[in-house]
Amino acid sequence: MKFSARWLRQWLPVEVPIEQLCAQLTNAGLEVDGVEDAAPAFSGVVVAEVRAVRRHPNADKLSVCEVDSGGERVTVVCGAPNVRVDMRAALATVGARLPDGSVSAAIVRGVASHGMLCSAAELGLGADHAGVIDLDSALFERMLRSCEPGADLRAALHLDDVCVNLDLTPNRGDCLSIRGLAREVALLNDVAVVAPTWQETVPIRSDAVFPVSLDNARACPRYLGRVIEDVDLSRPTPLWLRERLRRSGLRSIDPAVDVTNYVLLELGQPMHAFDRDRLDHAVLVRDAAPGETLTLLDGRELRFEEDAAIGAPPLLIADAHGPLALAGVMGGARSAVTPKTRNLFLECAFFAPQAVAAAARRFGLRTDASHRYERGVDFALPVDAVERATQLLVDITGGRAGPVSAVESAADLPRRAPLRLRKARLDALVGEELPADRVERILERLELAPAGRGDDAERVWTVTPPSHRFDLAIEEDLVEEVLRVHGYNAIASRLPSAPLPLGQVSAEELAQARLVDLLVDLGYHEAVTYSFVAPDRMEALAPGAAPLRVRNPVSSDHAVMRANLMPGLLDALGNNLARQARRVRLFEIGQCFACDADGGSAGGVAQRVMCGGVLFGPREEHSWAQTDAVIDFFDAKGDVERVLALGGRAVVFEPADDPVLHPGQAAAVRIGADRVGRVGRLHPRLETALELPAGVFVFELRVDAVLALRPRRHGVVSRQPSVRRDFALVLARDVPAARLEAVARRALGEVLAGFELFDLYTGQGIAAEEKSVAVGLTLQHPSRTLAATDIDQFLRRVLDAFAQELGARLR
Repeated sequence: MKFSARWLRQWLPVEVPIEQLCAQLTNAGLEVDGVEDAAPAFSGVVVAEVRAVRRHPNADKLSVCEVDSGGERVTVVCGAPNVRVDMRAALATVGARLPDGSVSAAIVRGVASHGMLCSAAELGLGADHAGVIDLDSALFERMLRSCEPGADLRAALHLDDVCVNLDLTPNRGDCLSIRGLAREVALLNDVAVVAPTWQETVPIRSDAVFPVSLDNARACPRYLGRVIEDVDLSRPTPLWLRERLRRSGLRSIDPAVDVTNYVLLELGQPMHAFDRDRLDHAVLVRDAAPGETLTLLDGRELRFEEDAAIGAPPLLIADAHGPLALAGVMGGARSAVTPKTRNLFLECAFFAPQAVAAAARRFGLRTDASHRYERGVDFALPVDAVERATQLLVDITGGRAGPVSAVESAADLPRRAPLRLRKARLDALVGEELPADRVERILERLELAPAGRGDDAERVWTVTPPSHRFDLAIEEDLVEEVLRVHGYNAIASRLPSAPLPLGQVSAEELAQARLVDLLVDLGYHEAVTYSFVAPDRMEALAPGAAPLRVRNPVSSDHAVMRANLMPGLLDALGNNLARQARRVRLFEIGQCFACDADGGSAGGVAQRVMCGGVLFGPREEHSWAQTDAVIDFFDAKGDVERVLALGGRAVVFEPADDPVLHPGQAAAVRIGADRVGRVGRLHPRLETALELPAGVFVFELRVDAVLALRPRRHGVVSRQPSVRRDFALVLARDVPAARLEAVARRALGEVLAGFELFDLYTGQGIAAEEKSVAVGLTLQHPSRTLAATDIDQFLRRVLDAFAQELGARLR
């Protein structure tokens, strides 16, 4: 919220310096986000009175004005259409410095001009540049009082003011007004608010009424309406009012809109003015019907369709002809006020915060009115607000006010339940003892009407929150209020004393921590990505999966739950590459989700914790001792083997036909008969679709399989000597090395102490469909020394097994 410090001070009996005011508000939980000057810097501009106006002899659109600038008459050439005799205007004298430059004497079409009559835009006080600022006393009496010609304009208009921006938390909707802020500053300085005086009841000069009825009293338990006849909206809004709007970040439009905006800022009550002559029969506050449409003031058209997934239908203000406004959010174009409007219907109501918030969120609308209604508006305020707005409208437009039509449902109005504050509980939460009389004084200043009982140590207060405090619901809220008014800085600082019992850590948590540490040791960085992803991204990276859809997604990019970890990791990779990263290693451990056959409608949702990783770039960090060789499939496979070694179980890699991975560079990971993951290069089609460079490798593993430990088996280290024999075998190209090792271990059993594949050759001398592999077998008996005959027997056995099972032969 943005407000004028001078406007706020008119509600207070003390002059609080701006630095102290900002500090008080911030320390009380109303954070000051910034302070800016109310007007740009300019000097040499005075109040002047136009004494004579005549047409310029050489230009039809210019006038020659004789201007009294305080005892001295000067001639000024002016092109403003609204300049007239006896008007007061802003005169920039010769030598004056304006926001866009300085003023000097000039010859304009043959006539000397000594100064310039300024528009609001030229002084940085608004966007109006069509005419000079009209300082007529009838319009500016609250600001200018009886300033004579020659008075400095900055002082006359109180432009040496500052505008303060507040960043309020959602629970402090009561401070979204000058009155609310004045109440808060008065509370912090222990003074009473001095509210400006106005007529509590505007004289009724018309019998005109317009009937109002409530069809949904739960969403709108109180609605006030008043007809104001014979208004003249061509009259200008007074400068003092326009200036207060400008300094609060709102622009002036017309008297009807300006007055409702002014009451919004002054009292915190949103209001709306309808063109009475465009209303049909009666005003009805009701829910939207399916198929209805409403064109808003900004030209946007809303269509109301029934949708059980997003809750109740939005609340409308309607008449016999159809919708007039989206209640608490924005008015409609059909009943909009125009310069030709002669009769107004003024609306002032209390709408339930939930109803307004749901409608604003549903249609993506955010207005000053909805901002306040969502946080809670004082439900007792409409009576005062409608009188205040009526008085201003009548004073400005000259209209005649009719009686107020009030409809309400007392049973649906908010109820302020009594709360209890215990002195012992307060002291325990604050950390020190606060004097009981100090606490009671604070509660009184908070308008809580405390009723205490018991002695000081055991004092218990019963309080009733006022109608403007929606955020006071439990005892801890009262503790917070007392503490922030008392002052957080007034509480002594000391270290807390608390026992620190040893925590209980499960074996699963320890094992997962080992997994994270291992991946970090391998050079990976942990990523944490959203569980919600875009449907098209999930379809591309998990084709054929049944994604779990989010019923009320934040956006279309977060409409389904992830079935695997690839979308988030690949997005993170793209973000890193876009920021000039050369070598990226990322991993994530998180939940993945998949529906059952009925799409999850019966609650059948499978959840599984997965570990995923993505690799790209050089194999090693750049240094003088390393080459710039990039990673390949075996780098990713090696990392997966290191991870799966945590469980100590036998792992098998098999070629896989995976639509997400590159054909020929993809493997399924198995432990026994269970498929526990996959590893490989991302498919080139996906690299192109995701705008990633070539050579991205990924892996994905089930965490439960990774952390499943092999049962412990104890053995002894053989004291017997070992012997190694190397062979070059020729076999079919499609036989994996893992099958060679498996055949050798079955053939030799416990005698095989080690298996090593150390060479692979294809080319001259080897058939195109074959390959040559060199393997080393280390033989060692656990209890005796192997004789030469034993070694020969074992070698014949393994070579026979290679030939029979794999079709291999010695090279």
